[in-house]
Amino acid sequence: MKLVRFLLGLVVPPLGVFLTVGVGPTLIINVVLTLLGWLPGSIHAVWVIAKHEEQLDRQPGTY
Repeated sequence: MKLVRFLLGLVVPPLGVFLTVGVGPTLIINVVLTLLGWLPGSIHAVWVIAKHEEQLDRQPGTY
């Protein structure tokens, strides 16, 4: 699932962010960045997905 989110974050940035964090301010920021250009939206999406995965890895007892 992680690979799918990263690929969607590159191809359709808001969808990758939505699948990672759901509806919220992060998704709105990503939609605005994507409307400004595909590249800023993709960079933000990959960053959000990577940070989310990093936080999951830091939590003890989660796999």
